[in-house]
Amino acid sequence: MGELVEFPSNGHDASGYLATAQGGSGPGLIVIQEWWGLVDHIKDVCDRFAAEGFTALAPDLYHGATTREPDEAGKLMMALNMETAAKDMSGSVDYLLGLDSVAGDQVGVTGFCMGGGLALMLAVQRPDVIGACVPYYGLIPWEHAQPDWSQLDAPVLGHYAENDGFFTPELAAQLQEQLRGLGKDATLVVHPGVDHAFFNDTRPEVYNEATAAAAWEQTIEFLRANLA
Repeated sequence: MGELVEFPSNGHDASGYLATAQGGSGPGLIVIQEWWGLVDHIKDVCDRFAAEGFTALAPDLYHGATTREPDEAGKLMMALNMETAAKDMSGSVDYLLGLDSVAGDQVGVTGFCMGGGLALMLAVQRPDVIGACVPYYGLIPWEHAQPDWSQLDAPVLGHYAENDGFFTPELAAQLQEQLRGLGKDATLVVHPGVDHAFFNDTRPEVYNEATAAAAWEQTIEFLRANLA
C-alpha cells in the first residue's frame, strides 16, 4: 500500500499518492488520473505498478476534488488550470527523481482518459527526463493546450479502444501518423471490441478483463525495456 505525500511545485505545494517499488527501489513512473480525480482506482494502479517493481506517483491534479458523476467530472476537467497542472506534473517528476527508491535518471509516464492526454503533454514538456510514455485512451480536449509534438523524445505505446466515442480509432491513427511523420517512435494500439475505459475494473459496464490484462502486460514490458 502506498501513502499520500506532498512535494513542491514551482512556488506552491502539491500532493499525490506514492507507491514504493517492491524490493525497495526501481524505475520511477508518473501515473496521471482520469477525469474522476485521484480516486481509489488510480491508487490501486499505483500499487500494482509497485508490485511490478516501479515506484509510482500519481499527482493530485484536482487538489482533493473527486467525483463519480460524469457531468461533474466533465466540469472538473474543463476547469483544470493547465498551467498549474503542468507545474504539478513537472514537480512530481522532480520529486520522484529525488527519491532513494527510484533508480535511474529518467522516469516513465502513463495516464488514463484525460490523464492519457496529459501523459503525452508531460512527455513533450519534459523530454529531458521522460524516458517512456504509455497513454491509455488519452486525448487532449483543451484546444489551447495542444503540445509541440516536435519536442517529444520518449517512445510512445498507446492503448485505445475500437468502440471509443471520445477518442476514436481514426483519431488514434491520425496521431500515430503525425508522430511518425515527425520521426517519433510511436505505436498506438487499437484494441478490438472494447470501449473507452476498458482498463478500469471499477466500471463493470466498460471493463474488459482480457484486454486489460493484455494491455497491462504490454505496458510493463515496454516500461521495463525503456527505463532499464
